[in-house]
Amino acid sequence: MREIENNLNGAGMRIGIVQSRFNAPVCEGLLSSCRAQLAKQGVRDEDITLATVPGALEIPLVLQHMAQTHKFDALIALGAVIRGDTYHFEVVSNESAHGVSEVQLHAGVPIANAILTTDTDQQAEERMNVKGAEAALVAIEMVNLLKEIA
Repeated sequence: MREIENNLNGAGMRIGIVQSRFNAPVCEGLLSSCRAQLAKQGVRDEDITLATVPGALEIPLVLQHMAQTHKFDALIALGAVIRGDTYHFEVVSNESAHGVSEVQLHAGVPIANAILTTDTDQQAEERMNVKGAEAALVAIEMVNLLKEIA
């Protein structure tokens, strides 16, 4: 049996990031930890493109446009949907996740989904650093895995 090894070398990769501006402190924390991890894995800052959007529901459309350019090896979605008193939380959470998955499958470009869905601001703040860094690692690993399969 041939087993494909986990490869987290991001040297030479071009990464697109789409970040929501809603819940800005959490989203900025996600971005900061994501960028730090990308740099640690060898992705140069000049090979990262950041686009910001108003909220989580707008993320999939921009991901789709970025994927269609064929300029990016992987994409990363950053956002925070924090539960409120209405059903809107479920709609935004479900639709943004579905949209990200749909773009990834149709475009064939790996997308790391780090759109947090939490009950409280505190939960989001506690998770932002870990999830931002994890998104960077997922993006890099998936690019290398797909290259190895091809």
